[in-house]
Amino acid sequence: MKRHWLHSLVFLSLLTGCPWIRGAEGPPASIDVFTSGEGGYHTYRIPALVRSEKGTLLAFCEGRRGASSDWGDIDLLLRRSRDGGRTWLPAVVVADFGADTIGNPAPVVDRRTKTIWLLLTRNPGDVPEKQIAAGLSGPTRTVWVTSSRDDGLTWSAPVDITAAVKQPEWSWYATGPVNGIQLRSGRLVIPCDHDWNGRHYSHVIYSDDRGKTWQLGGTAGPGCNESTVVEQADGTLMLNMRSYAGRNRRAVSLSRDRGLTWSPPTDDEALLEPVCQASLIACGKGKSRVLLFSNPADRKRVNMTVRLSRDEGRNWVASRTIFSGPSAYSNLVALQGDEVGLLYEKGERGPYERITFVRFFLRDFR
Repeated sequence: MKRHWLHSLVFLSLLTGCPWIRGAEGPPASIDVFTSGEGGYHTYRIPALVRSEKGTLLAFCEGRRGASSDWGDIDLLLRRSRDGGRTWLPAVVVADFGADTIGNPAPVVDRRTKTIWLLLTRNPGDVPEKQIAAGLSGPTRTVWVTSSRDDGLTWSAPVDITAAVKQPEWSWYATGPVNGIQLRSGRLVIPCDHDWNGRHYSHVIYSDDRGKTWQLGGTAGPGCNESTVVEQADGTLMLNMRSYAGRNRRAVSLSRDRGLTWSPPTDDEALLEPVCQASLIACGKGKSRVLLFSNPADRKRVNMTVRLSRDEGRNWVASRTIFSGPSAYSNLVALQGDEVGLLYEKGERGPYERITFVRFFLRDFR
């Protein structure tokens, strides 16, 4: 009887990720949040994740109805978790513009008002990215914002803010896709990217009035686009960017004026990438503060890895492989204590079969 009880406890601990049995080298607790082919959607892609001021996790993604391509009838979906990602409520549609594409979720939480802001982009569903990026005539990408004041239960009607945050000469445009941040000053900052004159650039947009209005910040590039941003301990902003320099390394740019101007991009030699999206967050305070970075650490979209830095991203001193197989876009989130969550694309034959959430511990890196 005692042996049967112990075996049951061990099995339960593996499912829940209990650290005192699982151990640092064991598999992190995981659950599939979106599975392609289910719920009326051909493919789920482009995950984004935030934790509300009430502790609720909000997992966003694009629901692609007819195919896996980046254009077509694409809706923006949400699932919520009130127990740290162990269980998830059913999916709801946050934004649906009929046959148009609506996506590139970039959520951010205002700590004072507890409002969850979600930045999005939209374009006609029958117009591919290459056609939009090629020039200024015809359909283009527009920028939208919606918000929730009740912890993600309901959402306001999306509002078009393109005129405030996009230069007329820009063609392609994308928000995120990844979480935004709130600076210690209260400014909300969203990492974005755009195309201009046939070249890729990263930039940010920001709000200084609790999300009521949004403005265009500075640009970094060329040769980079999808980005993720963090505020360093001294207030400097670090933009970590997908790079087209041909070296399979992430590009980094710094801003010392809260995102209004950015330094020329430089390669981070430690951050191998296959030219893909990534996630960067800060965890902890004081001496326990660290930066975490997630991406498929390879020249192909495989090997989802989380790296840790104790010196604001200058050196990456520890890493952990989350999944060695096909994997792509991701978003990290700080949970309670030293626990961290990761929402990411993964599969067995390809990286877009599922969007999975995993929990792990900072002490696993030590």
